[in-house]
Amino acid sequence: MHTLFITLLVIVSIALIAVVLLQSGKSAGLSGAISGGAEQLFGKQKARGLDLILHRATIILSVLFFILTFVVAYLGV
Repeated sequence: MHTLFITLLVIVSIALIAVVLLQSGKSAGLSGAISGGAEQLFGKQKARGLDLILHRATIILSVLFFILTFVVAYLGV
């Protein structure tokens, strides 16, 4: 059972890395890093198409990652 959860954790981790790397950058350069956070926080830009799918996949995979991490830590004790 412990091996199954560790295997799932590795698969979810690799998928999470791939999904994050596939996402497009929101802004470019140092000026984008300074003002980009405010635009993203207060702006009304909504993700569409592939960006929306990757955004939702990132959320789902990150929640699965944390759940599996806690399960593996609990079973390892």
